[in-house]
Amino acid sequence: MGKFGAMVLLSVAREVRAGAGDRRPIAVAGARELVPLLARELREGGDASAVREGGPPDGAAVVVWLGKPDDGALRAASLAHAPIVGVTEGESLPYVLDTDLVVVRPGEGLPIDEIAHKIAAALGERGTNLAARLPVVREAVVDELIRLSARKNALVAAAVFVPGVDLPVLTLNQARLVLRIALAYGQEIDRSRLPELLAVVGTGFGLRALARELLDFVPVAGWAAKGAVAYAGTRALGEAARRYFRSVRSGS
Repeated sequence: MGKFGAMVLLSVAREVRAGAGDRRPIAVAGARELVPLLARELREGGDASAVREGGPPDGAAVVVWLGKPDDGALRAASLAHAPIVGVTEGESLPYVLDTDLVVVRPGEGLPIDEIAHKIAAALGERGTNLAARLPVVREAVVDELIRLSARKNALVAAAVFVPGVDLPVLTLNQARLVLRIALAYGQEIDRSRLPELLAVVGTGFGLRALARELLDFVPVAGWAAKGAVAYAGTRALGEAARRYFRSVRSGS
């Protein structure tokens, strides 16, 4: 990579660090008897200030609504452009997309893992700060970061037909993914992380070389092969980064 490549990667690190995610808390609202229970579950082992019980929706990164609908409150959250995750016994809630709904049948407990994944999906790449502060949502946020990055790289690889042109974009996307995962695990991003980034770039070059070989074998469907390799490779890289930064955080 050389000095120029290192400078580029440090620039990416600064970019990712500057946009390290939404620093506002999760707001839990709705059924009074359930709000403290879910808030306690989401805070477990983390920063209590990252979860708020009630309050104005425009001060929240995402609103988790529990129980029966309150049209006024849900409309206020929608007008504030706050993503809403609904947890309810019904099949729908006003102002909540069906994809953001967690249906809980009578007598069932709160499905914390499913709620965490809905929160992560609502936040997308903005979830890194909350992931660093809340272990309960961390793995779900990392899942979402990997999914989004793999999908993005698959689209780039499939759309670019000139050999090598997609390489810088793919490798920079992979570097951003690794950095975001590091932030999700509360790891500081500085020059000491440069070897890890250089390893990412090396992996990216290896994946692109494999994709070009596949293109030679299947020229008609080469775009699909390139997309599949980029997707699978980015996912594999993300999972490796997850394992690494998880072990760093745990000290193992």
